Amino acid sequence: MLVNLYQCALKRRLALATTLALGAFTLGAVAPQTAQAESVIITPDRGGKSVHAYLPDSVTYNPAIPTPESVLGANIGEWHVRHDQLVEYMKLLAATSDRITIEETGRTHENRPLLLMTITAPKNRTNLPAMRQAHIKAMKSGDPVSDDAPLVFYMGYSIHGNEPSGSNAALALAYYLAAGEGEEVDALLNNNIVLFDPSFNPDGLSRFAQWANMHKGKQLVSDSRHREHDEGWPSGRTNHYWFDLNRDWLLLAHPESRARIKQFHKWRPHVLTDFHEMGTDSTYFFQPGVRSRKNPMTPDENVTLTEALAQYHAAAFDAQGKLYFTEEAFDDFYAGKGSTYPDLHGSIGILFEQASSRGHLQSSINGELAFSDTIANQITTSLSTFRGALANKAAILDYQSNFVESTKAQAKNDDTVGYVVGDSQDMGRFNAFLGLLEQHNIRFEVVNKTSKVDGVTYQPGRAVFVPTNQPQYRLVKSIFSTQTSFENNTFYDVSTWNLALAFNLDYAALDKGDARDVKRASDASLANITLNDIENDAYAYAFSWHHYYAPAMLQTLIEAGVQVRSTEKAFTAIQYDNSTKTLPAGSIVIPKGLRQPDNLTEVVASAQQQLKVLRVFSFKSGLTPSGADLGSRSMAPVAAPQVLIVGGEGTSEYEVGEIWHYFDTKVGLAPSIVEQQHLGRALSDDTIAYTHIIFVSGRYDFSESQKSQLEQWIKAGGVVIGQKSALRMLADNKWLDAEIVSRDSINNAFDESALTYADGAALYARKLVAGAVFEANIDVTHPLFYGYSNDTLPMFKTSNMIVKADKSPFVTPARYTETPLMAGFSDKAMVALMAQSTAVTTQKMGRGVVIGFTDNAQFRGYWFGTNKMLANAIYQSHFIR
Repeated sequence: MLVNLYQCALKRRLALATTLALGAFTLGAVAPQTAQAESVIITPDRGGKSVHAYLPDSVTYNPAIPTPESVLGANIGEWHVRHDQLVEYMKLLAATSDRITIEETGRTHENRPLLLMTITAPKNRTNLPAMRQAHIKAMKSGDPVSDDAPLVFYMGYSIHGNEPSGSNAALALAYYLAAGEGEEVDALLNNNIVLFDPSFNPDGLSRFAQWANMHKGKQLVSDSRHREHDEGWPSGRTNHYWFDLNRDWLLLAHPESRARIKQFHKWRPHVLTDFHEMGTDSTYFFQPGVRSRKNPMTPDENVTLTEALAQYHAAAFDAQGKLYFTEEAFDDFYAGKGSTYPDLHGSIGILFEQASSRGHLQSSINGELAFSDTIANQITTSLSTFRGALANKAAILDYQSNFVESTKAQAKNDDTVGYVVGDSQDMGRFNAFLGLLEQHNIRFEVVNKTSKVDGVTYQPGRAVFVPTNQPQYRLVKSIFSTQTSFENNTFYDVSTWNLALAFNLDYAALDKGDARDVKRASDASLANITLNDIENDAYAYAFSWHHYYAPAMLQTLIEAGVQVRSTEKAFTAIQYDNSTKTLPAGSIVIPKGLRQPDNLTEVVASAQQQLKVLRVFSFKSGLTPSGADLGSRSMAPVAAPQVLIVGGEGTSEYEVGEIWHYFDTKVGLAPSIVEQQHLGRALSDDTIAYTHIIFVSGRYDFSESQKSQLEQWIKAGGVVIGQKSALRMLADNKWLDAEIVSRDSINNAFDESALTYADGAALYARKLVAGAVFEANIDVTHPLFYGYSNDTLPMFKTSNMIVKADKSPFVTPARYTETPLMAGFSDKAMVALMAQSTAVTTQKMGRGVVIGFTDNAQFRGYWFGTNKMLANAIYQSHFIR
C-alpha cells in the first residue's frame, strides 16, 4: 500500500511539474548563427557548425571562456574529434572557468586519461565535499530531503567509440556549462551538481575518429557503400581489447569501467545519461523502453520518472520538427548496461540512441544525415534532460528517499536472507569474485567455522556469507538470480548474469534456518595464501593445476627457460619433510635433473610469489609411493606454445578480443592475431612454428588449397580449436565428426498451428538462446578438464547452435545434462533439444588434434569458471589421444 500511495503522489507531482515546465521553457534554435568574435572562422561548407549554432539563443556566453573552435581549429562536426583534442579542451575549460573541477579517474589500456569534470556554481565549489556527504548520507538512511537539496547529474557520452556524436556534442555542452549565463544556466548550477564524462571509451573513440577523418574528402560522400561508412575490422565500437564497454558496468573487466563505477558510488547520481547511436535509417530513441522488459528489481516509479523526463525530450524535438520514438525496441533488463545499472541503485539511467551518420554525411531513408545533425540532437536531449529533471526535482528527490525505504522493506520480507559462496581449492577465482563484490559496495561476512549446506562443505576463511539485508539488496538479488521464467521473453542482451555460476563457485541461497547453520563473523578474515618455503636442494618441484593462475605460473616458468612436465595421472610423492603429497592429473612437475636455469629455485619462488599459487611442493625423491614416478613417460614435456588466433574481416572481434584478453592479462601468453586472408602465408612461414590455431565465430571462406594446407598442418601435429560457429566450419570440412542440428529441426520443435502473423516476433524470440547458463556433465579425467573438481560445470550459451557428436568419452568429454537450464531464458522446446547434446568434442587427425567448443568459454572476460578449458587446450592437449 505504501508503494501504491507513493506512486499516486509521484504521478500528481510529475503532472504538475510537467504542465508548469512545458509552458515555461522556450527551446533555443539550433540553426547556424553569426559566430562570436572569438570564434575561428573555417570554410563553412564542410559539415561543421560553430558552437553557438548548436546551443539555445536564450543563453548568453562569457567571452572569456574559449570556444571549442579556438582549440580544434575547426567547427564542431567538421572533423571527428580525437580524444587528445577532447582532453585538451576540457582541461582548458577547467583552467579558465571557476565552475569546473577536473580530475583524472584512471587510464585506459592504451594509457589515455579518463576524465571527470565536476561542474557547479562557483559558490558551491568549496562546499562540494559537504554537499556530496549529505547526499550520500541521505541515500544510506532514506530520510527525506528538502526540495532545495542538490540534484546530482552524471552526463556520460559515447561508450561505443564509433557512436561519436555524444563525445562531439560534449564539446558544446561543456562550453555551455562553463560559459553560459542567464536564468537557465543559473537554475541548473546554483544548487545542483553536474558530473561530466566526455568520453566513456577513449580508445575506441580515437580509433574511429582516425577512420572517419582519414576517409573524408573536400567533397562529402553520402553513399552508404563508401569506405568511410563501412568501418574496417576491428571497429571503434570496442575498447583496446575489442570489448563492448556498455556490457561491462557490472563485470568490470576493464579499467574504464572500474574507474567509472568508483565515481558512481562516490556520488550516487540522481540521473545518469548514456548517449549512443543506432542504424542510419532510424531516427532518435529515448527511454523509457519496453516497460515489460525492464529489470524486475527496478521499481515501477523509475519508469514513471523516465516517462516524465521523456516529455521534455519530445517537446524539444517537436519544436524542431525532428522525428523520434520511445517505448519500443530497447529494454533495461541486463544489469551490466549503462542505462540499467543506475536503475538498481535508485538513479534514473537514460538511454539515448541517435541515428548514425557513421562518418560525416550519409544517405538514409529520411534523407541525407549530416554528422552535425547527429551532434545537435545529442545536445538537444542533454539540455532537455536538465530541464526535465529540474522541473521534476521534488519528485526525483522523493524517489531516491522512497527507493531506500522500499529496498529495506523488500529485503526484510525476502525469505532468502543471504547466500553462502565459497571455494576450498582455488582462492584465485574466489578472490576475483570477492573483488567484484567490493567494487560494487556489496557487503559480505567471512565464514569462520566449517559449515555444511545441501551436502557442500564450506571451509572457514574460504567462504563468505552475502546478506540480502543490505543497501545493495537489489544488485545482490540480481547477481544471484536463477530466474528462468519471464513476463516478456524478448531480450536486447543476455537474460542472466549469475556471478557465482560464472566463477564456478559453490553457493546456496539460505533461508533463516539455513543461515543459522553457516557460522560467520564480520571481523573474520579470509584464509591467507600461505606461500611455503621452496627447498633449494629438492629433487623436483610441483604444483597443482587447480589454481586459476596455474597456467600463468606455467607460462612464466616456460618463458624463464625452465623445463617442465605435466602429469597424465595422479601421483603421490615424498615431500622434503618426509610427508607425502598426492597431486592430481594435470599437475606441473619441475625436475631439477633436467637442464634448468642456474637460479631455478629463485625463479620458481619468484613466480609463486607473483602469482600467489597456493603451494609449490618440494619433493626429495623421484621414486613415488604410488602413481607414476617423476621420470615416467606419463610426465610429458610442456613446450612453449606459439598460439595463432584467426581474426580479421568475417570474424567476431568480440571473441577474438576475449581470447586475446585472457591470454594477455590472465596467462601472460602473447598470441599472434592473424587475419584469415593471411593464414596461408603464416603457416608457410618457416620462421614461426605455430602450435595452436584458434578459430572464433565467423564466416570462413578458404580455398581448397588453403584447406589442404591447414589439414596437413594439423596432421603434422598442430592443434586447432574452434568455438561456436567455427565448430560448424570444422565439422563441414570433416575435421570434426559432429552434426550441427539444422534450422529446420529447430523450427519443427515449435508448434505454429495456433499462431497468427502477429506472433512471428515472439516465436522468433522463443527460438533464441538469449544468454543463459546451461549445466554440462564433464569428464575430469580428460585433459581438457584437468584442474576441475566437480563433474558438472556451468557454461554460458549465447546461441541456439546444437551439436551432436559421438558419445564416446574419448571424443566427447562434456555434454549438457538431461535438464541443463540453470539460469536465464530458454524455451522448453530449445532446452529439450539441448539436453544431452555435445558441449565439447575432440578428434585426432594424424599427430594433431581438433577441438570444438559449442560455447564461448571466455564470454565478456568474466566467465572465470570456464577459462581453464582454453588453457587446457593449449597446455594439456598433448595428452589427447
